[in-house]
Amino acid sequence: MIIYLDRQALTVGDGLSVAAAIAGSGDPHTRTSCTGQPRAPFCGMGICQECRMTIDGRRQLACQTLCREGMHVERTP
Repeated sequence: MIIYLDRQALTVGDGLSVAAAIAGSGDPHTRTSCTGQPRAPFCGMGICQECRMTIDGRRQLACQTLCREGMHVERTP
């Protein structure tokens, strides 16, 4: 299936979370910290909040969101 990561098409497997798809994309960061450092998922279960991304216009946890065909995902500061 195809999702759009920062407006670029990304082919992902069925049943993957957004965080897993991002991890396999070649650039695993999901957001940028307030000090400008790239951040990536840490816990994988929604506790650490490091995987917060904008998914289809809403801030969501990438580790808790399954990929859907055509979804738009943006890394957020």
